[in-house]
Amino acid sequence: MKLLKSINNWVSLILLVIAAVYLILSYQLPAYAYTEVDADVIPKALGWLLVFLAILLFFSKDNETEEQRQRRNIPKKETGMLLGIGGLIFIYISLLEIVGFIVISTLFIFLCSLFLGYKSHIVNGVVSIAFSGFIYIIFNTLLQISLPSGILPF
Repeated sequence: MKLLKSINNWVSLILLVIAAVYLILSYQLPAYAYTEVDADVIPKALGWLLVFLAILLFFSKDNETEEQRQRRNIPKKETGMLLGIGGLIFIYISLLEIVGFIVISTLFIFLCSLFLGYKSHIVNGVVSIAFSGFIYIIFNTLLQISLPSGILPF
């Protein structure tokens, strides 16, 4: 396994697998007859771009120093934080349609801020509500893109 001796080789192979799955799914998107640019153009282009960049990464020279190798080691406390934020993202995605954009985004921003150590609850709550409401208004009025309303009547 001399070919897979560097971290770049391993990462590029993982990215190639992800790109392959992504491309398989993007080629399954339905085609629309009355559009000049179909909905699958961007996903396919991004998938092939990921394949290209993964191949470049595989053949790039890896001159990793000892300092870079030590920086790659993540402390256990930060690993727990990454897993916690990943869990919150999973919950956010799972409940977005059910609960609605404004409610779940407000909770997500508030809980992530608390989880990462921000202690001012009032400022955190105001920012969470204001940001979620602002994004909802921008999407619904200016961009005319409907975000999930969920349990709210609007």
